[in-house]
Amino acid sequence: MEGVKAEAREGAAVARDLLALGYGGVPGLASQGSSCPDFRALCAQLAAELATLGALEQQREAGAEVLSAGDGPGAEEDFLRQLGRLLRELHCPDRALCGGDGAAELREPGSSLRLLRFLCSELQATHLLRLRSLLDPSPGPPLGEGVEGTGMVQELALTLQALGLPRPAPGTPASQLLQELHAKISELQPSLPPGSLQPLLSSSLDAPRWEALESLSQSLRDQYQCRRCLLLKRLDLTTSAFHWSDRAEAQGAAMRAVLIPLREFLTPESDISLAHVLAARADLSRLVPATSVAVRRGTCCAINKVLMGNVPDRGGRPNELEAPMPTWRSRTEGGGGRKTGPQCWGRKKKKKK
Repeated sequence: MEGVKAEAREGAAVARDLLALGYGGVPGLASQGSSCPDFRALCAQLAAELATLGALEQQREAGAEVLSAGDGPGAEEDFLRQLGRLLRELHCPDRALCGGDGAAELREPGSSLRLLRFLCSELQATHLLRLRSLLDPSPGPPLGEGVEGTGMVQELALTLQALGLPRPAPGTPASQLLQELHAKISELQPSLPPGSLQPLLSSSLDAPRWEALESLSQSLRDQYQCRRCLLLKRLDLTTSAFHWSDRAEAQGAAMRAVLIPLREFLTPESDISLAHVLAARADLSRLVPATSVAVRRGTCCAINKVLMGNVPDRGGRPNELEAPMPTWRSRTEGGGGRKTGPQCWGRKKKKKK
């Protein structure tokens, strides 16, 4: 009975997400799974919109169709094969959908709803990212007391728009604004899948632990700033070396026009704070090896197969160096004659009286 209620709640949440994205609710289609042409067509529409918004760079470069919603003997097999490739590119955390027998998995209760929920969440996130890039970079009027800085204003405007809240009037107290945000998030939280907002930091922190965490954060920021300063110095030296060639004299202005805006954006300070630790969710701890097959599908390119030729040995191995052998020199090489002073071989003997 509890499983039926949970599936009903999940279906209602998916229907709300689809309605917010401009699609009609399809509770009956989700129960049929990939065997239903209408279900495949809905997934194909969601994937096509993701590709249009630029969320599927790999498949767009390959020129392949994202998802096909045909109605033929092999339509379901083609759909499942393309769906697996799509989910891997989107780094879907639901491993049951990404691997194994996709047809059998989508026939399991709730699997089709999980697929639609994942595609809807990816599409919503893509809309927010696109909206962020289209925002006017110029700072607007302050949203409330204590809210300063262009970046903070933009982030707060995105949060209000994502939650469907109106823009507050100038002079709104920050405490009132935070209470409204908390109430709206508490209202929407039950519609999310169980465990989707599980915090990464689950233990409570008292005053001594907060001080220790702040000290650790400051130490990491200092180390990061030192390393980043070193990398930026290397970058400046490398870019300045480009201007030494004869060809760079004619292209110097064009090179500076491209490099200077990029360089000004790079600063040695870190923008990571304790707020990011509190906002981190449990799915952030899912680590994927950089050399795994799934990751290499997105990072592999033609230049990986280019082999470097023979290069001169620049040394740099002190443990392989040997002390130089002393060389024989004749006494006459220094100018001849008896040597005096601190470099003489022995002291002069005093004459006997």
